[in-house]
Amino acid sequence: MKKILVAITGASGSLYALSFLKLMKRLSVPTEVIVSRAAEEVFPLETGLEIAALSELSERIYREDEISAPPASGSALYEAMVVVPCTMGTLAAIAHGFSKNLVSRAADVMLKERRPLILAVRETPLNLTHLRNMVLAAEAGAVIFPAMPAFYHRPQTIEDLVNFFAARLADFLGFDVPELKRWSGTR
Repeated sequence: MKKILVAITGASGSLYALSFLKLMKRLSVPTEVIVSRAAEEVFPLETGLEIAALSELSERIYREDEISAPPASGSALYEAMVVVPCTMGTLAAIAHGFSKNLVSRAADVMLKERRPLILAVRETPLNLTHLRNMVLAAEAGAVIFPAMPAFYHRPQTIEDLVNFFAARLADFLGFDVPELKRWSGTR
């Protein structure tokens, strides 16, 4: 079974991480989570839940300062890593190889081991530095997967938007998500 490493950083978009982790749990996909210091503040604000609630959705939770934790080594067998949401600061650290904490070190490990690294970047508007960092990260092997809503599935609630994004993310990683509404044309 694939084990997915999920990093939650301090950008707005904690709901995406929560929805993705719930979906992985429902699909019986094991996950481990790294939480940045900023996410420790933003996650409760946006979700109404404490970080401890993530322990019900993942096998283990790491803090960003646990630099000797398993995700810091290529010998830890994660199938993929998803940074959701991904701050521009985290993107910059990954793009430039600055392993300043467990999030950026784990991402560096995924790149060096040639394993999928998905960055659900969350910022608007984007400046030239952000765009160049996305290009650098993509050139290094990361997938830039912006947290952008779609509307062809006719969402009725914020939850519909968030869940659709989480389902697309899981689908991109190769998981079968039966409820994912796919584009079927305009007719």
